[in-house]
Amino acid sequence: MEYISTRGGTRAVGFEGALFSGYAPDGGLYMPQDIPSLDRDTLRRWSSLSYRELVKELCSLFITAELVPRNTLNDLIDRAFSRFRHKDVVHLSRLKDGLNVLELWHGVTYAFKDLSLSCMGQFLQYFLEKKQKHVTILVGTSGDTGSSAIESVRGQKNMDIFVLLPRGLCTQIQELQMTTVIENNVHVFSAHGNSDEIDEPIKELFADVDFARKYNLMSLNSINWSRIMVQIAHYFYAYFQCALSLDTTPLPVVEIVVPTGGGGNITAGCIAQKMGLPVRLVTVVNSNDIIHRTVQHGDFSLSKSVKATLASAMDIQ
Repeated sequence: MEYISTRGGTRAVGFEGALFSGYAPDGGLYMPQDIPSLDRDTLRRWSSLSYRELVKELCSLFITAELVPRNTLNDLIDRAFSRFRHKDVVHLSRLKDGLNVLELWHGVTYAFKDLSLSCMGQFLQYFLEKKQKHVTILVGTSGDTGSSAIESVRGQKNMDIFVLLPRGLCTQIQELQMTTVIENNVHVFSAHGNSDEIDEPIKELFADVDFARKYNLMSLNSINWSRIMVQIAHYFYAYFQCALSLDTTPLPVVEIVVPTGGGGNITAGCIAQKMGLPVRLVTVVNSNDIIHRTVQHGDFSLSKSVKATLASAMDIQ
């Protein structure tokens, strides 16, 4: 499996290359060159798997066994989920009238991003130990990414993480989760401005290819393919839990409603669709409606300002 830039201006890389990159050299994001298509037999076989096993199956489609042997991949994923409070890692709560809630908050920081970042941290450590390398991780956060990223790499000797958080715009709990971690490899700074403004200097550093290469810069934000990859499992697990039968033709469609900020999670849902999962995706935004404007009106322009809301992790310009 090879990965290419969304801007098409750079050579293809393998999973390891995509994992250790922020933006591609041409400013694009790395995505798989080919999206695997799953047949009905595969969907039926996967339908009885646990969430943990689904993640293993999905990751094996995008990470070759030559790069990471399957047994090793399974061990890394088991290790990633070992700190989750729920035995099933995620849980589907069934409400009334066909409404269900997929609980993605059983990780260390109670953020859904714990699911993908815990795996990403294990993937990084595997390659870094193997090659005796060190990386510097830059993360801009609107709230929950920072604490999840810190927990995924804290104490690791092969990584230093620098987190920028918007002063006064995160919840108190989120800020404490980031600023009270005492580890030699964790460095947290608050800055004036919103999360989008904080992202600008980070983007400039990644755009300086020589600087990024010299200091082995990388990102744990949702621009990194490995996070999208793990999040694809949310949709397969939710579908298999909700679909009444996989023996009908066509397969039943399940509607999945996704709270959306920067669009990383809903991107995973779109890829699940491309793989053959019959889901209808609905995005939900707060007052910061960039995704709504994009989908409904084709307007991908920045809004004049970011409005502070109770869902601060979704406050995207």
